[in-house]
Amino acid sequence: MSEQTPRLPKSARLRKPAQTLAVVVLAKDEEENISECLQSVSWADRLCVLLDPSTADRTAELALQAGAEMFEADWVFFVDADERGTPELGAEVRRAIEGGAAVGWWVPRCNYIWGRWIRHTGWYPDHQLRLLRRGFAHYDPAREVHEVVILDGPEAYLQNPLIHYNYATILEFLRRQGSYADYEARILVREGMRPRRHSLVLQPLREFRRRYVTLQGYRDGAHGLLLSLLMAYYTFVAYRRARQMCH
Repeated sequence: MSEQTPRLPKSARLRKPAQTLAVVVLAKDEEENISECLQSVSWADRLCVLLDPSTADRTAELALQAGAEMFEADWVFFVDADERGTPELGAEVRRAIEGGAAVGWWVPRCNYIWGRWIRHTGWYPDHQLRLLRRGFAHYDPAREVHEVVILDGPEAYLQNPLIHYNYATILEFLRRQGSYADYEARILVREGMRPRRHSLVLQPLREFRRRYVTLQGYRDGAHGLLLSLLMAYYTFVAYRRARQMCH
């Protein structure tokens, strides 16, 4: 009598395999952040750190010590090194990938700027499309920074936020916004914008009104006022550089 292959219980045969989740951290010279960042998202099945080729510090070494590795997964959750996950976010992500129909999920962010959570001025809820199902999303190649994801399917929103330690100092803010202004100027020119002289006045005023009034920056106190003024100034810088490119 030949051996028969044992039959699995019906419940086991019908059980859907669990979805796997990977968290991908984008990093460059982040040795001060990387260990704490990876620890905060340890609820993932796999951790991966995508390093900038010019990284010169101990980010890679510390990432390996924290358990980062190469992997394949059904879902990917992108995290920057200056961001932190929470157990509540992890539980919500698990529920989303197991039972949701969406192929991309937006997550809100709590942005801490100069040591304070900015609740208005355009920095909250600051939704980011970070949880993606592999094979159903790709990036717009025309975007150099602040990447835009194009989804091949429905999207949805998570409720629990990422914690983002965005700008520690005003000097850091000025340095980064200066580079962003260059990028925005190139976008304006690429899209056919030819800024006129009055744009150098009107556009910054509109940006200040949008930040401080429409987005209620006044409710963030002195932080909101200074952020609104600085964003208006860098709007001026972007339009001035775009005008210089056109001439």
